[in-house]
Amino acid sequence: MIGEISFGGVYVPSLLIWALIAFLLNFVLRRVLYALGFYRLVWHRALFDTALFVILLAVVVEISIRVLQS
Repeated sequence: MIGEISFGGVYVPSLLIWALIAFLLNFVLRRVLYALGFYRLVWHRALFDTALFVILLAVVVEISIRVLQS
């Protein structure tokens, strides 16, 4: 779905909504990985976090496309 979502007459790009969902998932997943001590194995934490966000965003977009098509 490419387009906008209307919130009270204000049109918001759907990618912004997907990015917010991915950001919240990224925040939770980073906390879990930090608590497990996973970041000791990561060479460049900022690069890993950015890649994790991009992957989560792709997953959220793919899920939303599959849900909206059915």
